[in-house]
Amino acid sequence: MNEMHADEQSSCPIFNRRQFIHRVAAWSAGAVAAPPLFRLVPQAMAAPGAQPLLAVAKGTDYEALLAKALEPLGGLPFIKKGARVLVKPNIGWDRTPEQAANTHPLLVKAMVKLCLAAGAGKVMVFDRTCNDCRLSYVSSGIQKAVQSITDPRVTCAFVDERKFVPVKIAKGKAMNEWEFYKDALDADCYINMPIAKHHRLAKLTLGLKNVMGLLGGKRGNIHQSLDQKIADLNTVMKPTLTVIDATRILLRNGPSGGKLDDVKELHTLVASTDTVATDAYATTLFDMKPDEIESTRCAAAMGLGEMDLNKVKIVKV
Repeated sequence: MNEMHADEQSSCPIFNRRQFIHRVAAWSAGAVAAPPLFRLVPQAMAAPGAQPLLAVAKGTDYEALLAKALEPLGGLPFIKKGARVLVKPNIGWDRTPEQAANTHPLLVKAMVKLCLAAGAGKVMVFDRTCNDCRLSYVSSGIQKAVQSITDPRVTCAFVDERKFVPVKIAKGKAMNEWEFYKDALDADCYINMPIAKHHRLAKLTLGLKNVMGLLGGKRGNIHQSLDQKIADLNTVMKPTLTVIDATRILLRNGPSGGKLDDVKELHTLVASTDTVATDAYATTLFDMKPDEIESTRCAAAMGLGEMDLNKVKIVKV
């Protein structure tokens, strides 16, 4: 499937379009309150000027691997009792875990359990998919994995088209407004869990690009000046924590993949509160340099993180 037209081709439960348009009009006119600003910035940032910390963990027990990756970061200290937490994996494609197009379901399940243990009052897992959402949620294994937790505080729901609202991108260089998912805007914590894989336009899709799953509208339009727009969008939705799934990576034919010959198993996780740093490090797993990925360069230039790995404290577990 051509990702540029994926949104037009996707098929999910149909919602009341008239109600959605009325909601957007109300938001634009100021009838709906804007999301509180404190929810749009990370709550686990290091002090200004401090060296970013990045953890790299390797292992085949993925639940234990996630816990190990988070140890150098202090776990999940930013989750306060009763917090609304968004865990945002990639669920975009009707592909199995072995095909490496979506985040591994065991990692998503493990993260949800850790959030609950940290005191979260609600943990939401969702993605605006490219393929049919019902097929993607099932084939990825993520829906089943999350639902197996059987905790009323956990949801793994399809995106509701009525909940996209326009947001001004004050710091945007290539775009100044786009529709974001209101549940994401309202979350107290945003845990970003992409899979590392090839992308035919962006070269790689990593932590910064995972924001696409929180967007409404015709996302194909974003593919013009894509890299700067990815950086612009990340000025609105800044992850509290990014964990890149490199347990198996897609080397070719991304972002949807499909061929097992394109997959390489690395059994690796990369975690940091600095998404730019995680993208920079994950790029090296593809035998590339961080500055070869334009979205990483754009985000670093906007002050969204550190791409120079010599300035990052890397802890290998």
